[in-house]
Amino acid sequence: MDNPLTPQDMARIHSAAFTQSRPWSQQEFEALLDSPLTFATGDSRCFALVRVIADEAELLTLATDPAFQRQGLARTQMQDWQARAKARGATTCFLEVAADNTAALALYRAEGFAPCGQRSSYYARKNAPSVDAIVMQKELP
Repeated sequence: MDNPLTPQDMARIHSAAFTQSRPWSQQEFEALLDSPLTFATGDSRCFALVRVIADEAELLTLATDPAFQRQGLARTQMQDWQARAKARGATTCFLEVAADNTAALALYRAEGFAPCGQRSSYYARKNAPSVDAIVMQKELP
């Protein structure tokens, strides 16, 4: 991808991409990235934030600036973070996604993730009922 990624970019993209829930702040991204267990991939258009602990990787968030959606950037980030997590020793990947996020669900399924759990009413929504989280996992080859 083209441009370097900063916590400020991450907060801006996250805010633009997640309009129905509370976006993460620049300070939250900075705090997460302070951990040696956490890394980001991407640029100022699309990014993934991931944490690897022991042999498990967790996708904390994946966001694409709406101006750059439907261009394959999220798919590229999915492949990049999984390769980097595997290089850090991960053998299993996890993520959670809002049950109403059909685009993300399609992407994750296409990347080989399968549902393994559910968290009821996990995602708060602005002016709407909360939405379940679907927990998904994938074994890294």
